Amino acid sequence: MTNTPSPTDATTYFENLVRAGQDATKQFNDALALAMAVHGEEKPSSAQFFPFALIADLQREYFKQLWRLWNSMFLQMFAGGAHSSVALAQGDKRFKDASWREQPYFDLLKQSYLLGSRQLHDFVDRAQVDDKTRLQLRFYARQFIDAMSPSNFPATNPEVIRKAIETRAASLTDGIRNLVDDLHKGRITRVDESAFEVGRNLATTPGAVIFENELIQLIQYAPQTSEVQKTPLLIVPPCINKYYLLDLGTGNSLVEYAVAQGHHVFLISWRSAIPETGHLTWDDYLEMGPLKAIDVVLEITGVERIHALGFCVGGTILSCAAAVLAARQQDKLATLTLLTTMLDFSDTGEIGLLIDQGSVALREATIGKGGILPGKELAFTFGTLRANDLIWRYVVDSYLKGATPDAFDLLYWDSDSVSLPGPMYCWYTRNTYLENNIKEPGKTTQCGVPIDLSKVEVPLYVLASREDHIVPWKAAYGSKDLIGIAARFVLAASGHVAGVINPPARNKRSHWLNDQLVSDPNSWLEKAEEKSGSWWPDWDAWMKRHSSGICPAPAQPGNARYQTIEPAPGRYVKQKSN
Repeated sequence: MTNTPSPTDATTYFENLVRAGQDATKQFNDALALAMAVHGEEKPSSAQFFPFALIADLQREYFKQLWRLWNSMFLQMFAGGAHSSVALAQGDKRFKDASWREQPYFDLLKQSYLLGSRQLHDFVDRAQVDDKTRLQLRFYARQFIDAMSPSNFPATNPEVIRKAIETRAASLTDGIRNLVDDLHKGRITRVDESAFEVGRNLATTPGAVIFENELIQLIQYAPQTSEVQKTPLLIVPPCINKYYLLDLGTGNSLVEYAVAQGHHVFLISWRSAIPETGHLTWDDYLEMGPLKAIDVVLEITGVERIHALGFCVGGTILSCAAAVLAARQQDKLATLTLLTTMLDFSDTGEIGLLIDQGSVALREATIGKGGILPGKELAFTFGTLRANDLIWRYVVDSYLKGATPDAFDLLYWDSDSVSLPGPMYCWYTRNTYLENNIKEPGKTTQCGVPIDLSKVEVPLYVLASREDHIVPWKAAYGSKDLIGIAARFVLAASGHVAGVINPPARNKRSHWLNDQLVSDPNSWLEKAEEKSGSWWPDWDAWMKRHSSGICPAPAQPGNARYQTIEPAPGRYVKQKSN
């Protein structure tokens, strides 16, 4: 039964949305003030940078460019002259409609906006600040620039105006209805959610839940071959997303592929945090997650060691769990595979700019000893990294044009967010993005033992994605020096998700290989060989080289102690946090 959100919920969401916008603006203003050496009433010392000359230069250049723009517009309209335009960024689709080029009014709006955007970027780039502050300024400036695009407003978007005329304003009415619906949901609808259902056309690889606790369900997948690899595989997905990114559907599933290649596959399905689990800590995620799952898999299969694969945050959790096993002198892993995983948080990309001492301290004060970080907050944070593609595009299509979202499995997964327990989230952000403690031997104590990643001495397979904006590939490359032995590094084309989910049958994209793992990632890439298609077969072959042979496939899931609880995908993955 569907619960209808109360008007109070919608009002609260709208107030939070407004407050978030005000906070973002204040952060940009504060950062800008710091960059320009403006500190309220405080007078800058003579040693501080005082940017009058810089501002004057920028303003002079801006007005020069503006004069050229007006002059070219005049020549174009009245004298048939050539039109000089400010170049769009690569991949910018906001101004693809012909009216932005052919109609002088909209062309002028676009050019003025792009010129102003360029000036703000130049202003930030020339600020006399440290590198991190400059990156923060760039990020907040981009948020402001993206939000102020003329394409985001009904009166200045020719497509919106044309649609309203064609539909006699029905598109605007539909857009308002979409906005009200999303206010009730507390998030932007980016996909036709009626087109998908977990267990029907997502997460469909046959299997059974054979163990569960308050944090995880453990799925054992049904073999598709008469014989399987004797060394089983445990997959640890990220706990900040639903696991079915790795099992999107027939022909688009890493889980399905691994099973079809004869691997005996188990997978952790994380539970989204609820009030009853809001007390769980990082140690709980290790003990109740991979450490418990490893023991269950070992008992069911009767082997001594297993393969373990972690993706994104799941890879970080798995690496720490492996270090706990090493500290306890427990030899339970045959290999370790890390997909787009970060262990050294020195270079965190843009997401690291959103995590600072103040934000972490605030979270620790509010939910650090118990509580929940809502999944929609995490989803919004990731959305800001590519605001034009993941936020404003859908604002325009849904609210201004009144369009119905498309059916896209990857967007459905991305919108199906997961909440986290406050204590776990606070420990994670402080010891990774803020202080970068995990990579330092003995710097953290986890599950009662000092953690040293270098003590994990098992063969290592590392995959990074070349255009990853969440885990920069060079940061992932550095994992070879922190954990494991006999490392193999593979660089996939595309981004954080598309680089990983690349079924061989589709013959898309490419990957790079180079057995010489030199210290400098750029030098590695210069001599790497590009291979067309998916990296999955390379990983499969590597896994089988480190396995202990084959054995008959099990006829039934589980064993006498761990029996089928329910069919895959299980209950936990179907629970909604948003």
